[in-house]
Amino acid sequence: MLRKTIILYIIPLPVLGGTQSHLSHLIKGFFSQYEIHLAIGQKGPLTDIAEKLNVQVHILPHLVREVDLKADFKAIQEFATLIKHIQPDLIHAHNSKAGLVGRIAGKLCGVPTIYTAHGWQFTQGTPFVHRVLSYINEKIGAFLSQKIICVAESDRQLALRAKISSVQKLVTIHLGIEDTNTVIANPTYQPPKVIMVARFDKQKDHFTLLQAVSQISYLHYSVDLIGNGPLLEECKLAAHDLGIEDKVNFLGSRFDVPQRLSAAQLFVLSTNYEGLPISILEAMRSGLPVIATDVDGISEEVQAGQTGLLVPRQDIKSLANALKQLLSSPNIRQEMGRAGREIFEREFSIERMLCETQSIYEGVLKT
Repeated sequence: MLRKTIILYIIPLPVLGGTQSHLSHLIKGFFSQYEIHLAIGQKGPLTDIAEKLNVQVHILPHLVREVDLKADFKAIQEFATLIKHIQPDLIHAHNSKAGLVGRIAGKLCGVPTIYTAHGWQFTQGTPFVHRVLSYINEKIGAFLSQKIICVAESDRQLALRAKISSVQKLVTIHLGIEDTNTVIANPTYQPPKVIMVARFDKQKDHFTLLQAVSQISYLHYSVDLIGNGPLLEECKLAAHDLGIEDKVNFLGSRFDVPQRLSAAQLFVLSTNYEGLPISILEAMRSGLPVIATDVDGISEEVQAGQTGLLVPRQDIKSLANALKQLLSSPNIRQEMGRAGREIFEREFSIERMLCETQSIYEGVLKT
């Protein structure tokens, strides 16, 4: 009996989010073809998915999201020990922290590594010091990689301009998600419900959205915010201070996001930087029009004026005007939602993503 190729994935956090959702799609898509292992910092929703598929999960206690040199060094040791134990043919790292830990350990153990960059943290919109440290991190990691997958062409072009790596090493594979039996939304329903699905952290920009909502609070609508994170309580306080508590519902992490999207009329993603957000693909899958910040790969998903509206980063007035325009135009919402659904079906299928990713795997394994 031939031995299956062993793929070892590594990611720090199991929480519900775009990166974890993408990795879950890879695990589901490849577990029958390869022997899959998942290295992760702690247990959670992603490990639950893996274990249901009989994928072996390995907890690395020192693999944390925050920068901690002592913990990071121990995480490299833990991962190197794991590599020697399971002897993978290929390592595929996700998230900048796991990307560096995984690639250093992989190099030390002589195992080829692929890294998926879910957006670059040295892009505009991140704090200067964080940007510099991220650039150094990515530059080192790129030297240790066999391939770097960018989830948006804009990310690939940014990496080339920043001289992160070579044309040969950098490749773009747009994300794809399953076209499940999601009930298509009715964007024309009045009063409209606005929904945003995003972690409450420094990457996202809930504060601009809350201020925009406060400027058009006289309109008849509501806003559902799905997600958890370190800035959740601060956002709740901001909503209170802005006097929009009756407009905004903080729903926390949810396992019924597709149903929530199908019950909404308009999707919003206010953010500081992105790769190619899965949350927007999920909204397009549900037939929702999208208002989003025009950063990084978002314009590769949202066609301005056709499937939604794009606004500048941290521009409260522009976001308020975009919201006002679509909240007041049920027919336009319906047309944009239908167009977004068509583009999703044509360009963001999970089958295409898996096929392109497998091609990268096989190419690296042959070298």
